[in-house]
Amino acid sequence: MNKVFLIGRLTRDPELRYTGSNVAVATFSLAVNRPFTNQAGEREADFINIVVWRKQAENIKNYLSQGSQIAVDGRIQTRSYDGEDGKKRYVTEVVADNVQFLDSKNKADLTTNNAKDNPTPYDFANEAPTKTTDVSTDPFADFGSNIEISDDELPF
Repeated sequence: MNKVFLIGRLTRDPELRYTGSNVAVATFSLAVNRPFTNQAGEREADFINIVVWRKQAENIKNYLSQGSQIAVDGRIQTRSYDGEDGKKRYVTEVVADNVQFLDSKNKADLTTNNAKDNPTPYDFANEAPTKTTDVSTDPFADFGSNIEISDDELPF
């Protein structure tokens, strides 16, 4: 089984290209924090190359940028190619089957507009009252008459 689940932040803006048959492919690097600290007490991260195909690739290019937090589920793939110097190069990357955007659109808008320095306070005074249920009364009191069910009608 070859299955990978990652949560991290983009280290750079995604790059979008199209194959010769006009299929969209996006590539980017994801910084994933390690669950432990090093000897100096600092948290380290792994930088993992991600490849996304088709419509999802176009969405990533349109809606994500450096620093965006995402969840990726996919598979590890290795491939090789001949470098300009004639040596064989090997690449290991995650081919994403599904990408979930974890940052809210509002948060991204606030960040790009620098509104996080001057946030608008929420006005609790004008909030509509929340409708609650009085648990001291019978919630089925207005339901009508009792329902009579014989044991023969029960499926168990």
